[in-house]
Amino acid sequence: MRNYEFTVIFDADEEKTKKGLADIDTLFKAENVTITKQDDMGIRQLAYVIKKNDKGHYYYYELSADPASIHTFEQKFVLNATILKFLFVNTGK
Repeated sequence: MRNYEFTVIFDADEEKTKKGLADIDTLFKAENVTITKQDDMGIRQLAYVIKKNDKGHYYYYELSADPASIHTFEQKFVLNATILKFLFVNTGK
């Protein structure tokens, strides 16, 4: 298990954000990911338009996960229509 920081930007629509969070929680539980911190950073103006959106709802996580599962998450998040952008960063801790 390695420690990661994960930031995700959802569509600013409340229903789409709730669906995206539910999808992430389900996927993380299935892969036995331990979430140590979760922070709702709110709706913010995007620096540039992403998928025809100029605002996004930001969430920040600190988590522990198997490195092999990160690739699986990335593949599934790319296909998720409610997720505009995401980033995993290995903290090396």
